[in-house]
Amino acid sequence: MATEIYRDAWGIPHLRAGSAAELAHAQGLVTARDRAWQLETERHRAQGTSASFLGGSALAWDLFARRAGLDDTARRCFADLERQDPGTARWVRAYVDGVNEGLAGSTAPEYARVGLTPGRWEAWTPLSVWLATHILFAGFPAKLWREQVAAHLDADAIGLFATDGPGTSGSNGWLVGGERTVTGQAVIAGDPHRWIEDPGVYQQIHLSCPEFDVVGLAVPGVPGIAHFGHTGSVAWAITNAMADYQDLYRERLRRTGAGVEALGPDGVWRRASRHTETIEVAGEEPVEVEVIETDRGPVIIGGPEGIDGDPVDLASAGSPGPADPLDAPAEPADPADPADPLAPPLAISLRYPPRVTGDLGFGALLPLLRARRVADVDRAFDRWAEPVNVVQAADTEGGVLHRVAGRVPRRAEANSLRVVPAWEPGHEWHGWHVPPRAGLTDSVAVMANQRGPAEPLGVEFAPPHRADRIAALLAGKERWSAADMPALHTDTHLASASALLDHLDALDDLTPEAAALRDRLRGWDRRMDAGSADAALYVAVRGAVVRRLAAHPAFAALTTPPAYPEVFQPWLALVPRVGFALEHLLRAEELYGIDRPAVVRAAVEDVALRPPAGVWGDTHRLAPWRALEPEQPYDEPGLSGDHDCVLCTSGVPGLTDRAARGPAARYVWDLARREDSRWVVPLGASGVPGSPHHRDQLPLWLAGDLVPVVTDWTRLKKETDV
Repeated sequence: MATEIYRDAWGIPHLRAGSAAELAHAQGLVTARDRAWQLETERHRAQGTSASFLGGSALAWDLFARRAGLDDTARRCFADLERQDPGTARWVRAYVDGVNEGLAGSTAPEYARVGLTPGRWEAWTPLSVWLATHILFAGFPAKLWREQVAAHLDADAIGLFATDGPGTSGSNGWLVGGERTVTGQAVIAGDPHRWIEDPGVYQQIHLSCPEFDVVGLAVPGVPGIAHFGHTGSVAWAITNAMADYQDLYRERLRRTGAGVEALGPDGVWRRASRHTETIEVAGEEPVEVEVIETDRGPVIIGGPEGIDGDPVDLASAGSPGPADPLDAPAEPADPADPADPLAPPLAISLRYPPRVTGDLGFGALLPLLRARRVADVDRAFDRWAEPVNVVQAADTEGGVLHRVAGRVPRRAEANSLRVVPAWEPGHEWHGWHVPPRAGLTDSVAVMANQRGPAEPLGVEFAPPHRADRIAALLAGKERWSAADMPALHTDTHLASASALLDHLDALDDLTPEAAALRDRLRGWDRRMDAGSADAALYVAVRGAVVRRLAAHPAFAALTTPPAYPEVFQPWLALVPRVGFALEHLLRAEELYGIDRPAVVRAAVEDVALRPPAGVWGDTHRLAPWRALEPEQPYDEPGLSGDHDCVLCTSGVPGLTDRAARGPAARYVWDLARREDSRWVVPLGASGVPGSPHHRDQLPLWLAGDLVPVVTDWTRLKKETDV
């Protein structure tokens, strides 16, 4: 049969073909037509070549992508896929062929603005895009922050700042078993919290062939439907497990006449791979980057000469000269102490599973599409690699699944907490953890990045507020339907406000204006609604407290982060760290001598003198990330919600109320009748500016409404055969 492309009223593509390979080709083709600019941007980001047309603003990411070997890792993983699973490899190639066909002759308006011509996708490019999209999901740069906190405060302070910090991505998800639904069949619902991007990070799509018929949310540039799907008889969804599966090693490197060597845990200097690459930068001179990889992994910070490249005399740094590379260093200095005159230059390497195993988990994608029951989904996720997720699934026979999926190495606890010394034994990897499983409680399972089944695999998790709120709402009603779920998606209650409000409630001897503000917040319903003036007042006080705490002399040593590459700076900035950890900091028994009541008092007095004039939505506005700003700026709307609300629309407390992160999609999977399922994305199905489907779902997303999932081909409009 010919491959047919249909569209529904929202421009969502529905593809029907005679085989899985033909369908993959069509998926690549239609994605390239709908998201040409996005696909090329993602390909270049994965390769570390985005600065060639985006300019210096993209250089920091390109440097990281090159040094971390993202595209090279994807190439290795695809080569392994061809050996181990040639059927999936052919399927991926078919998708890539479709992308290249769709990109040929593309006239996306952004291309002309930057002088870009679509390039050619290679067979491994989808793996490269996947890896680049998720490499920071486990938040390994948080280990750099913990090093700072431990060095300048103490080890106990690490826990004070532990929370769902900057740069991490989470989600809400819940499964209601058939015993608790009006139909007797399960419902799965939720929303992934990611950077809100334009075009969106998820693509609504329907894929149908004789082997399978699946609706779900695809990642543009990657074949199939990995994260959220419904086959009619089984549905699945994921959230970030908050697992720790990437390690940072402090390396001792030295140059020799033959290249670069690294000191291993056995006291032996071994040759590290080394080469240089050139990064083209639009409007600027090219930048040369040295790419080094030790036995631990790619060096992503520093090198033999340290961070800034200043030459260092190896002999005076406490390490042997280059004449005998097998000699162990005599009395090496403590590399954790940069003030030590004998400390060697700083270099840090990254060890991450696909680089070690050559497997990115793409072998799970086709089995997921072919799944008919929960057991099939379970077996498919046995092949999952990264990111590490919590999975929920249910089928029409009453089967349910709640488990962790992904590869987490077994190693010393210190590896999970801090940057560990590469030259000391005891930090090697020793196999993989068995992914934990969990059950349902009263026919319900909730996942919101809290400590749950993944707890043995992680260090920092999201506060429990979202999970507790979802569970409480579900407990308040005996029977649920798919149509009931948007009320949970859009809940704005902010439980984490209690820590600050308790301090505020205890204040006395305030000025009349400040006392009136305190009394007003005492009566606030703690809902972060866009139209709430009380929410705006609370946020103003919260921001003032965050800034005052961050400016306190007790934290002075944390105000200037090390000169690490720019891509890691969001994890090292003090104000965001204080903002996201405010609840812990306010409730700690003691906080380094800081008079917290005095800090809260001063903040309330400040806000009372200059209160915000409007409502929460006046400053809490949608701020999507775009690789290239539009020629005609959009008027971005005000938002309800906040970081710890179920409606998780996150600014940075104390820094900005603008929200760049939030629900990148919402879904409700109904196992009783797939046609009663619903979904929505923040903007629209099309990535083409000016398209009627570029932003047509935004009003629904803002209101908490969802688009019907259509699977009846007679209700669709045929676009073309390919």
